[in-house]
Amino acid sequence: MVDITHKISTLRIATAMATVKVSQQATIDAVVNNLVPKGNVFEMAKTAGLFAVKNTHLSIPDCHPIPIEFTSVEYEIKDLNIDIIFKVKTVYKTGVEVEAMHGASIVALTMYDMLKPIDKSIEISTIKLISKEGGKSSFKNRFPAAIKAAVFVCSDSIFAGEKEDKSGKIIVGKLQVCGVETTHYEIIPDEIEVIQERTLAFAKEHQLVIFTGGTGLSPRDVTPEALESLLETRITGIEEAVRKYGQDRMPYAMLSRTVAGTLGDSLVLALPGSTNGAKESMDAIFPHVLHVFHILKGNNHDAK
Repeated sequence: MVDITHKISTLRIATAMATVKVSQQATIDAVVNNLVPKGNVFEMAKTAGLFAVKNTHLSIPDCHPIPIEFTSVEYEIKDLNIDIIFKVKTVYKTGVEVEAMHGASIVALTMYDMLKPIDKSIEISTIKLISKEGGKSSFKNRFPAAIKAAVFVCSDSIFAGEKEDKSGKIIVGKLQVCGVETTHYEIIPDEIEVIQERTLAFAKEHQLVIFTGGTGLSPRDVTPEALESLLETRITGIEEAVRKYGQDRMPYAMLSRTVAGTLGDSLVLALPGSTNGAKESMDAIFPHVLHVFHILKGNNHDAK
């Protein structure tokens, strides 16, 4: 199966449809009036669909086991067609479109099985996805010009050439995937004055100023102290999201002092300096955090 451990959970909704076509009005009348010998077609088929959607991963090899948190089945009769509208909701890391289509198809098959004794010409057709919400396509941010970022690696040892930078390069790579242009990348020492100077200088021309490193508890970890006095508005929700994401994967994440806030029209971030810490922090908040630039410009919070 595809690795989804890096994803965050969001509300996922999918609606699918399947159509059962009968050959005579008498079949429709029998269904509506509950006269089918095998029982109540609508209720039996609905029950089968509810069981099916919860067990999709047992039938489709690449589907993940998903906590199905809502399912609805509706029927629409149009002439000799019975349309099955199957909706599924969950809060999870991956979508539920296959689950919705699986549920709709099993409802249709159950109806076929129950009606075949009284109608030999039933057809199942048009099993399709109608809509889905909650994945990457639902949270795209569009901007008239490219978002520009400056990335700084805060590390005495890397600045001295004793170690190679990995976290900064991971951040630059993630930004590129998100459509953000990194126009400045620099390794600097763990010095409050240097961090503050870079922040004030680059926040004027860059929407994103990101520091990696110096967020731990050693005497030389001073990035949070350097930034806290400069930031105009702290965004604690971003800080909490980073720590929550990391804590779900590694218990030491609670010791990191991630910082997020605004300086003018720029978003300033201080992220962990470890390779995994930087990667997980970026996975936790990007690309969704880019929505902050719509808010800073006074646009509607629902803008995408």
